Amino acid sequence: MHTRRSLLTVVSTAVLLGACSQAQTPSAPQTPQVSVVTVHRTSVPVTIELSGRTTPYLVAQVRARNDGIVLKRDYKEGSDVKAGQRLYKIDPAPYLATLNSAKASLEKSQANLVAMKAQAERFKTLVTTNAVSKQDYDNAVSSQGQAEADVALGNAMVNTAQINLGYTDVVSPITGRSGISVVTEGAFVQASAATMMTTVQQIDPIYVDVTQSSVEGLRLRRDVASGKLKLNGPNQAQVKLTLEDGREYGETGSLVTTDITVDPNTGTVTVRALFPNPKAVLLPGMFVRAQVEEGVTENAFLVPQVGVTHDQKGQATALVVDSDNKVQLRTLQVAGTHGDQWIVESGLSEGDRVIVAGVQRVQPGALVIATEAPSGAAAPGASAAGTPNAAAGNVIADAKPAQQRPVSAQTK
Repeated sequence: MHTRRSLLTVVSTAVLLGACSQAQTPSAPQTPQVSVVTVHRTSVPVTIELSGRTTPYLVAQVRARNDGIVLKRDYKEGSDVKAGQRLYKIDPAPYLATLNSAKASLEKSQANLVAMKAQAERFKTLVTTNAVSKQDYDNAVSSQGQAEADVALGNAMVNTAQINLGYTDVVSPITGRSGISVVTEGAFVQASAATMMTTVQQIDPIYVDVTQSSVEGLRLRRDVASGKLKLNGPNQAQVKLTLEDGREYGETGSLVTTDITVDPNTGTVTVRALFPNPKAVLLPGMFVRAQVEEGVTENAFLVPQVGVTHDQKGQATALVVDSDNKVQLRTLQVAGTHGDQWIVESGLSEGDRVIVAGVQRVQPGALVIATEAPSGAAAPGASAAGTPNAAAGNVIADAKPAQQRPVSAQTK
């Protein structure tokens, strides 16, 4: 009995020692698998997305040019008005009285001129026969000149009085959409204070002012100077808008100018585009996002955004699998985005395989197993709304999206 127990003990110990030795034997590391996208040179339209606000094409502040009481408002707030249309009526009584007084003074001056002219004509005849002295004739001619000056002054006073009377009809200086009335009937307005009454704005067409960094502004002006970007003519740069609710604006605008002053606080410049606005969808002050078509980049590469990261200096980088299936780190020069892909101008070569999934599991120099990502495959980590945050073909289930920069206004 004792012998059997000893035998069982020995066997059990041997089994345990064998299991421990097997557990301590290290297993060979597995080669990581990654998904790649093979890139090829292509022609890509360059589009930058910038944020901005709408600005009216014309703005007229309607102000009082006379002192008086507002008797009537002749327009409906928010309605379209024509240039020259009366908006307000100021009490004309004192200005009408001034006009009548000026007319009376003019008539008096005109009557005096007739008398002075007749006297000068008589003295002209009499002075030749010495019936009147030369001094009397000279005085008659001088009186005629003074009478003519009085008539001219009277005409000027009448014209001034008519102008002031006309200012009692406050009219719209431009054709556009009227704003809310600042004054009401019965309000006292002053010309000296330039009392604001309302505002009229032309919003068809309408400007869209967007801002971009001074670096991008420098490149934009360089492209305009080189002819790559057209501000007028048949190849004028086109601009599209995305509204505040995320919808695309139906009309296409054109780039018209760029500001020459850099904001010292933000380091940005203003770019202005002009849009038709026949249905008044765009109102002054609306926030919009503009997509500016800057031209076409030849021989560029399109790389899924998930395959491009940025280092601490902001430089774009990508991991590439070489012919020996080893990982290489490449520094890229990008020129914005096209859809969900980066436009790469340099740093890659024809046929390079860029890693788009499994990036977090590899380092430069590592040996990997590369699998071509199928075209059109959804990237993991897409938002609930269906907006992808990675390129098509990301098939590794636990892959995380690479670091991305915002799509708007990328710098080189």
